[in-house]
Amino acid sequence: MSTLPMTQDTSYPFDISLIIVSFNTCDVLRESLQSIEREKGSLHTEIFVVDNNSRDGSVAMVESEFPHVRLIRSEVNLGFGAANNVAMELAQGRYVVLLNSDAFLCPDSLQISVQKMDAHPEVGLGGGRLVGRDYALQPSARMFPTILSDFLVFTGLAHKFPKSRFFGRFDRTWADPMEPAEVDWVPGAFSIIRGDVLNKVGFFDPEFFLYSEEVDLCRRIQKAGYKIMYWPDVVVIHIGGESSRQIKTLEMSSAGAQLVRWRMRSTLLYYRKHHGVAAWQAKMLELALYRLTAFRNSFSSNPERKERVHRNRNLGRLMHQAWADTQGGRVSPPRPWKFD
Repeated sequence: MSTLPMTQDTSYPFDISLIIVSFNTCDVLRESLQSIEREKGSLHTEIFVVDNNSRDGSVAMVESEFPHVRLIRSEVNLGFGAANNVAMELAQGRYVVLLNSDAFLCPDSLQISVQKMDAHPEVGLGGGRLVGRDYALQPSARMFPTILSDFLVFTGLAHKFPKSRFFGRFDRTWADPMEPAEVDWVPGAFSIIRGDVLNKVGFFDPEFFLYSEEVDLCRRIQKAGYKIMYWPDVVVIHIGGESSRQIKTLEMSSAGAQLVRWRMRSTLLYYRKHHGVAAWQAKMLELALYRLTAFRNSFSSNPERKERVHRNRNLGRLMHQAWADTQGGRVSPPRPWKFD
């Protein structure tokens, strides 16, 4: 384990305020909380679970098995950012650690992240190396989205040329994942944030119900003059990457289509907030690619290619709906966003 010194700041009652947002993830939530118990060591830690109206026994499990956890029950699904905000309002740690309910701390990850933040006061937010249960690397250090990077990802060029600094720019696939780096943003599955930085820049923007909220927060932290860092020796197992791969097969199911539509809503909200007219450009890029893909496959009798036509036409319809839902990225639909 690293031997970097830890700084004691007596103005904060806790070293860490650790926040987990839960929504129908009882079994993995238990595993996540168990990993915290193993890894908190001598750190003075308060733990929050914000439950987004789960129906799977998550609340009862936390109450019975982790009575020391501060459980906050919401009567509605607040979404990711707004639910975290509820606990952030109460947090008294000099650092706030966000951990997904399907993410588990690996040995020394919590201690190392605190040591690094103590040693680097210029860092406002840090993230670690996210891996699956098989320790396969997940995207962990990213650059801010642009219309160009969206084009490279949607067309598959980023995947085809991962070692290229140009094509692999969004997920930094060209970089050595074992090298620490200053980046634009890190996924919200795990992050450690300086408490006084949150007080300066504000919490998550609740307009982002799901998706893009961590990108927006990291952009505001950067604008305030702080660095966003990726640390490969802070390792966190995250099974969400494995789960999200399954959503691709559900794209046009009722629930799957709604998640795609929510992603589109958040994309439009993000671009409108930070880049104005780029919201329209993002819409037109996706529509053009969906139409082109549908057209290219429309002349084939192959069942798989016919399915691609159907899928891409539906994606186009979802983008039109998302544009209308958000008035071109200008407003967020009332929370909670609903499956309709």
